[in-house]
Amino acid sequence: MPATTISTSLAPDAKVSGPGLVFDRLRPHMAELDVFLRAQLAAFEPEIRSLAEYCLDTSGKRIRPALVFLAGWDGSGRPAPALVRAAAVVELVHLATLVHDDIMDAADLRRGRDTAARRHGPDAAVLLGDALFAHALHLAAQFPTTEVCLAVAESTRKVCAGEIMQTLRRHTTDVTRADYDRVIELKTAELFRVSCALGARLGGFPAAFTAATAEFGRQLGVAYQIYDDLADFFGEENRIGKTLGTDLTGGKLTLPLLALRECLPAAERAALLDEIAGRRAPDAGARRRQMHEHNVFAAVEAELNAALAAAEAVLAPHAALPPTPLLGGLTGMLRAQVAALRPV
Repeated sequence: MPATTISTSLAPDAKVSGPGLVFDRLRPHMAELDVFLRAQLAAFEPEIRSLAEYCLDTSGKRIRPALVFLAGWDGSGRPAPALVRAAAVVELVHLATLVHDDIMDAADLRRGRDTAARRHGPDAAVLLGDALFAHALHLAAQFPTTEVCLAVAESTRKVCAGEIMQTLRRHTTDVTRADYDRVIELKTAELFRVSCALGARLGGFPAAFTAATAEFGRQLGVAYQIYDDLADFFGEENRIGKTLGTDLTGGKLTLPLLALRECLPAAERAALLDEIAGRRAPDAGARRRQMHEHNVFAAVEAELNAALAAAEAVLAPHAALPPTPLLGGLTGMLRAQVAALRPV
């Protein structure tokens, strides 16, 4: 849910109870982030400035910057400049990964608009993603110490490693659950983790809370990627806002497909694996029907809920600190998104 559509009725000391209320708190933060990001366009060469601006215009909920702001929340309602800069860093890294993801997935749609690869071609898009990565590190290097730059550089490497691992395993049929878990921990959960860690650290919170928020972010990132994988089969493009059905056609054994693989009789399992391997054309309609028949959604949803429960548990000892109820509101938000996908 975009921040611009959320009610502003929540008082500063009110308890977070609804999915949209967390982002309501972040309106001034997101406004300052947007101003900061727009100002960064001047740093890009004039010839590619409009391409970078297009990427900013196709950003979505900005969940990773939200994690920075929420983990560093001090109750004042206004973001500290250091949090705004850190939020911009993680958002630029994320946008770069999206540009590259859309090239690899041959996706045409992102946030309801043409992807950068479709609009400008894959050759220009891959270099645009590199430019976004580079500027993120440029911003990170402007902090007084090297701590932020080191953390972001390490996380960026891990995100890229996860994407490489997934790319090398495309059309591979012997992917295990452990393989899947490792990939999503790197490619998605890592940036959630570092967003929370940076927010808490720059917010001046104790080391124990910083570690707890980092683990919260990791578990939330795992859950978020599982949601994304569910949406690829159970979502609707006009609601999700991006090209769906790319996992099966791209030969990626995500959790819904891994769960389906375990449910199918031998002959049907062999047909599914032939589709993953590229030996036969993918039949997304048949796979969705089989997922309904074997109740795959419920099985995958249970895994997602386990990650959310672990995220909530790690913050429980820190319930008295200002960021905790706000971060906890994000788990309710994701549960609501999953419920919207659930087959009827």
